Amino acid sequence: MEPPLVSVIIPVYNGERYLASALRSVLAQDYRPIEVLVIDDGSDDRSAEIARGLPEVRYFHQKNQGIPVARNTGLEHARGELVAFLDADDIWMREKLSLQVRHLQDHAELGYVFTWQRIFLDPGVERPSWLKPELLENDSVGYLMSSLLAWKTVFTLIGGFDARFILSEDSEWLFRAKDAGIPVGVVPQVLLHKRVHDSNLTRLTGESQPLLLQVVRASVERKRKERT
Repeated sequence: MEPPLVSVIIPVYNGERYLASALRSVLAQDYRPIEVLVIDDGSDDRSAEIARGLPEVRYFHQKNQGIPVARNTGLEHARGELVAFLDADDIWMREKLSLQVRHLQDHAELGYVFTWQRIFLDPGVERPSWLKPELLENDSVGYLMSSLLAWKTVFTLIGGFDARFILSEDSEWLFRAKDAGIPVGVVPQVLLHKRVHDSNLTRLTGESQPLLLQVVRASVERKRKERT
């Protein structure tokens, strides 16, 4: 049986500083077959030049609409049975996809799987207030899109990303997947290096908190309707 095609979706907006590094980490994967889709969300820097300079990359440009729309654009064009996402400033370890694919194949009941992550500061960047020191000192499970590998049928079942949640689209999707009862697994190895730098969207903690509250309320409402 041939291994399943993995579609790797990389949304980018003015990510020229780190995009090449992220792409190298994908193209260096020891798993094949893969396809790499870069969704350019209206960048006006060298992101397009970097992506288009690699023949292995399928490049798509759209006007700036935010990361959830960019992720959905990637899903629309993805041809793989499996889907992975990588933020343009993060880095995968070489065996990330191979270990996750094997885990899903060995556990047929699972719909998606995460890995452990290692968070690191970009050189010259001080620890931001939202990042707890213990998260830098200790590895942890990466419950985020750069860590995820999922069967594409999961997105068919519960849908893509909600464009209203510009800063918390990953949390909103994960809550929906959890509420739908889709089994999830974790590969207990550090296969993602999560970069913290001076322009992470995560720095906008004050703006994301009301959105996260909406996510939690929507989850509670879904569960309430299930019980009635």
